[in-house]
Amino acid sequence: MAGNRGVAYMGKGQVEVQTIDYPDLVLRDGPGVNPLNVGRKCEHGVILKVITTNICGSDQHMVRGRTTAPEGLILGHEITGEIIECGRDVEFMKVGDIVSVPFNIACGRCRNCKERDTHICLNVNPERPGSAYGYVDMGGWVGGQSEYVMIPYADFQLLKFPDKDQAMDKIRDLTMLSDIFPTGFHGAYSAGVGPGKSVYVAGAGPVGLAAAHSAQLLGASVVIVGDLIQERLDQAKSFGCETINLREHDDIGEQIEQILGVPEVDCAVDAVGFEASAHGANTQEAPATVLNSIMQLTRAGGKLGIPGLYVTGDPGGVDEDAKEGTLKIRLGLGWAKAHTFVTGQTPVMMYHRELMNAILSGRAKIADAVNAQVISLDQAPQGYKEFDGGASKKFVIDPHGMLRK
Repeated sequence: MAGNRGVAYMGKGQVEVQTIDYPDLVLRDGPGVNPLNVGRKCEHGVILKVITTNICGSDQHMVRGRTTAPEGLILGHEITGEIIECGRDVEFMKVGDIVSVPFNIACGRCRNCKERDTHICLNVNPERPGSAYGYVDMGGWVGGQSEYVMIPYADFQLLKFPDKDQAMDKIRDLTMLSDIFPTGFHGAYSAGVGPGKSVYVAGAGPVGLAAAHSAQLLGASVVIVGDLIQERLDQAKSFGCETINLREHDDIGEQIEQILGVPEVDCAVDAVGFEASAHGANTQEAPATVLNSIMQLTRAGGKLGIPGLYVTGDPGGVDEDAKEGTLKIRLGLGWAKAHTFVTGQTPVMMYHRELMNAILSGRAKIADAVNAQVISLDQAPQGYKEFDGGASKKFVIDPHGMLRK
């Protein structure tokens, strides 16, 4: 039997590469695995040799100690790989297929899955609707920042790339289909971005950059990105976005008016989430900042896409309310302006096939937009450190050295 290694969360600020169990088609007990999921048989699943697996901002929240994730949890929900074993009940996927794995685990059988709400599947997590690989309170499915990983419900979930050689040529872009590209696109799409619309994207991390690129694909006339880190804003500028440095300017409306002639936008995207900071020179954590600012900036009748992560448990919250996800949000302002809010995990399967086609046709350049940087599995701990420091990079882990240089 082959060996296996994976990236484990070992406490606040610590990750390490460990030898872990080689996967089989049963969900075994381990850190974070819900007891009701232990022993779950997955003959509908496959074993993947991981080609690429990305470090996500959601992983970083756990590594910072801002969730209740247990030590020893194997991280990673952004997975692209080659099928090397199929379960007895897999009919349409074959050994040798190269596939993208949606980060949402979905059975394909429950009411929500049948209604395309695969981000809130009712059958994969005993605690609540919705599940993901290598993530706190998501059922305990083993993460994919590893050499090999088990993927359940393969026929329903997996997106097969039509040509293996073409897939490897475009792999830096295609690896973004498991999460970041659909998540950014969902943020822009659910905010109502369309031809001629103006949009403000809060946050120039990888999800914010993906949302900005998606807004361009959707036909936005102007995409404005705000962030506290100039390096990230420079990355947004590199593909045609307007930018606002929120450390230098705490009045976003004034800055938007200088760009658009009016102090408001048609649509807004929150790509920051619960670790938001106040604006200005002396920033401190203020978790409701982005939500309140985008309500202020978005025109009456506009929509707010909120792919940024908010949690129900945050040991590092600024007060007791924030520790349980209760934030001081100006809901009255949103009500008065008749805003539409769209929140929650992204239903990846709603978008990933069309976004794959946009990549394969050359229309979407998502790897360039998010500044993808390929690293080895052993370099993952350093990647986490650089990402935590604000580096404007999307770290793509190549566990087997398969990517063409």
